Amino acid sequence: MRTYEDRLRNGVRNAGDAVNKRSVRDFDVRGKKVLVRVDFNVPVKNGRVMDDTRIMRTLPTIHYLLQRGARPILISHLGRPKGAPDLEYAMDPVARWLEKNLGVPVLKLDKAVGPEVEKALDKWDGEGVVLLENSRFYPGETKNDPEFAAQLASLADLYVDDAFGVAHRAHATIVGVAKLLPAVAGLLMDEELEHLDKVLHNPKRPFVAIVGGSKVSDKLRVIESLLEVADTLLIGGAMCFTFFKAEGFETGSSLVEDKYLEETARLIGEAGGKLVLPVDVVAAEKLEENTPSQVVRVEEFPAGSMGLDIGPQTVEKFSGYIADAKTIFWNGPMGVFEIDAFSEGTEGVARAVAKSGAVSVVGGGDSVAAVRKLGLENYIGFISTGGGASLEYVEGKELPGVEVLPEKEA
Repeated sequence: MRTYEDRLRNGVRNAGDAVNKRSVRDFDVRGKKVLVRVDFNVPVKNGRVMDDTRIMRTLPTIHYLLQRGARPILISHLGRPKGAPDLEYAMDPVARWLEKNLGVPVLKLDKAVGPEVEKALDKWDGEGVVLLENSRFYPGETKNDPEFAAQLASLADLYVDDAFGVAHRAHATIVGVAKLLPAVAGLLMDEELEHLDKVLHNPKRPFVAIVGGSKVSDKLRVIESLLEVADTLLIGGAMCFTFFKAEGFETGSSLVEDKYLEETARLIGEAGGKLVLPVDVVAAEKLEENTPSQVVRVEEFPAGSMGLDIGPQTVEKFSGYIADAKTIFWNGPMGVFEIDAFSEGTEGVARAVAKSGAVSVVGGGDSVAAVRKLGLENYIGFISTGGGASLEYVEGKELPGVEVLPEKEA
């Protein structure tokens, strides 16, 4: 396992190191034009926002600025347009949502930079908010082009980053602008870092981490980092079959990454009793909605089957660790959550986390989806908006969108 010195040599932040970034609360924003990088990358269908969670989570920052007399100019990406305007990914549905729910006028512009934007902002009476067009309509966004960043920076007096979900991207609206304007974290960014640091830096113990998902290759470094700070690490999802094969068990046609067997075996050896694997799984011959399935012990796994969920005994075992926990971090589903027949493991873990009373942080699309599907949001300490960003943060990587923000003054 990597030591702290190894991390420093490799330019990696220690997973337990807290950050203390300058916040929007530290600035007098009255009368200032404030460029706010938000994460409004939401699902849209037939011109309507289908899930407004990410927008809702940024509203406290927008209201904070409005209440203090600032003039917020919002910018976000939406979808994956190829560096050019594409009506399918225009911000108009988001503008309509804001007009309906924000309670103030919304001036939506059809561009993000250029003379038309500058002219519109000169005429703007300062009431409500401005929403710029999709930042990814410009190739300079993903390339972190200095010229594009400079055009954006010229529109405002202050930059607020409230988009933790894309903090792992070194894009112009995340890094470039932050280097050209006084830059601070928004309230959501503050909250994300605070809760992740609470888990990683000074957790109440026992600290139980739960990691699922399909590929062990995506999360080896995360697992390694969590083993440094957690008391127990529960492994579920398809990735557990790489662990099983590394231990010599039959895995049938389950997803196994043979390339990572040696490293997985090393992790098992170094983790000792900290790392807890499933004892039973749900197996089926095909990954289909109505395919017959059976619960099998790990050591009795049938050669012609694939594992698609953790089994009931594993849910019970994991729930015991979760019930005793004082701090919980959970990322990744326990099975193929999208198919009802293989969702019970994820749902069982979600219920256990909700009942635990522990300081809990849940991140990652399927984990969060399970919590929401069961109506358990109010029983989770904190739901992170950043799947990839939260994982990289836990892993100890420097997130470009966090690193660029100045530290608070002593």
